[in-house]
Amino acid sequence: MSIPFVKRDEKGIPTLYVHDRPFFMRSGEIHNSSASELSFMEKQIWPALRGLNMNSVIVPLYWELIEPEDGCFDFSTVDGLILKAREENMKLCFLWFGLWKNAESMYVPAWMKKDAEKYFRAEKCNGERMTTISPLCDAAVERDRLAFTAVMERIRTLDETENTVIVMQVENEIGLLGTDRDYSADADAAFFSPVPTVLSDAVGRQGNWEDVFGEDAGECFMAWHFATAIERIASSGKKVYDLPCYANAWLRQSPWFPGSYPSGGPVTKVHHIWRIAAPSLFTLGPDVYVPYCADVMDEYATPDNPLFIPEIRKDAVASSYALYAFGAKNAICFSPFGIEDLNLDPDQVDRPPMEVMIALNIDPSAFDITGSRDCLSATYGLLKELEPIYLQNRGSSHLQACVRHGETDYSAFLRFEDYDLSVSYGPRQSGKPLGACLAVELDDNRFLVIGLNCSIKFSVKPGNKKQMDILKLEEGTVQDGKWLKERVMNGDEKMSLRFGDIPKAMMVTLYQF
Repeated sequence: MSIPFVKRDEKGIPTLYVHDRPFFMRSGEIHNSSASELSFMEKQIWPALRGLNMNSVIVPLYWELIEPEDGCFDFSTVDGLILKAREENMKLCFLWFGLWKNAESMYVPAWMKKDAEKYFRAEKCNGERMTTISPLCDAAVERDRLAFTAVMERIRTLDETENTVIVMQVENEIGLLGTDRDYSADADAAFFSPVPTVLSDAVGRQGNWEDVFGEDAGECFMAWHFATAIERIASSGKKVYDLPCYANAWLRQSPWFPGSYPSGGPVTKVHHIWRIAAPSLFTLGPDVYVPYCADVMDEYATPDNPLFIPEIRKDAVASSYALYAFGAKNAICFSPFGIEDLNLDPDQVDRPPMEVMIALNIDPSAFDITGSRDCLSATYGLLKELEPIYLQNRGSSHLQACVRHGETDYSAFLRFEDYDLSVSYGPRQSGKPLGACLAVELDDNRFLVIGLNCSIKFSVKPGNKKQMDILKLEEGTVQDGKWLKERVMNGDEKMSLRFGDIPKAMMVTLYQF
């Protein structure tokens, strides 16, 4: 039996396979420090994940805990997380908090932090040293490579048969904040040298970084050096144990200049550079806390970049976006951040200070978990039971999904073989999911529809002189791809097909006359 891998299925859709079967990650990412103590995980985290219909969880690994002394490794956290995940019947995606976490070098070992000459920092143009170790520091990248490779070896030894660990994230939201590029002496020398041939040939221009990339030179320069560092680390680990690896991005957002977001990180603007520099990564995933999550999913889900969302807002709208991610974008993973918080009272949820959220362009409502747990659990549960139907129909016109994209987006129009489907979104409200719909055309006249905060209406195709009506309207659920009817609603209910704050499923059988 092979280890987990990503490949295109028979329909050409990039798909994660675990034990040689498609695996869709209905996931959640825990808080940054939650996995630092196994006892804390045992008492506070694992119990909070039960009942959410998750099949996987995204969990950090900390370099500073794994190599506390130079050259001495402690894998007790790695081992404990894997063994407990098996008890919980949960798969793991590990986050490697190595050299870079959120544009800083937060989790590097103390022995590295204290040796700032050997493991030199990036610098701003005024010479100010940053808390971020430069990706041009060969010594630091080499030590990260050795540590990550040791971790991958440990995972292989413990887990090659079980496949508890299915994906690895290499570093976290890397880049430089507060500057467009590293201005250290080593970086300056590289910046004014010729762009590497493989990259200059790809863009069709020769010269140094300013010659080739103009005003974008600083960001492109950092993208190349961060990506080549990640490739050096990831490819080494994959040689030991070839798990799928990816990197995640802090979004490019207002005020839009490099350094206001981490310059050099894998935002779509520099995906072409990352693709050349880091071919070992199967995708580049967005971390999404903005109000326009659907637009971000549209941007990142491209033919050569399968949608993998390791972090997304955890309020009730997450459930709506989950329907859209899997139903419309063939997502490999969907994962609200701080997933353990859904077990708390909404007033207990820790929120960043308002000035931090403003500085980072985080929508404060992303931390309002009112109604989120029940909605996400129901949504994940429906997606789980829908999988046989989903696998049969995804990538075809028979399965379509939509979600409200913004304040002026009021409806969607889905075209099927013999009928069209109009979806009208309900108003956006605090603590409520967004309007969303996933519809599957099972045969000529029968549709399975899952919805949230919307109403739907079927119509015949333009030019068809016949009329149509609902022959049978059933409310129910899906179990392992089979429809389970709970009641027939052929009376007043069929006059208006509505979905509320908790997702539900309807089977609609139509006829023409």
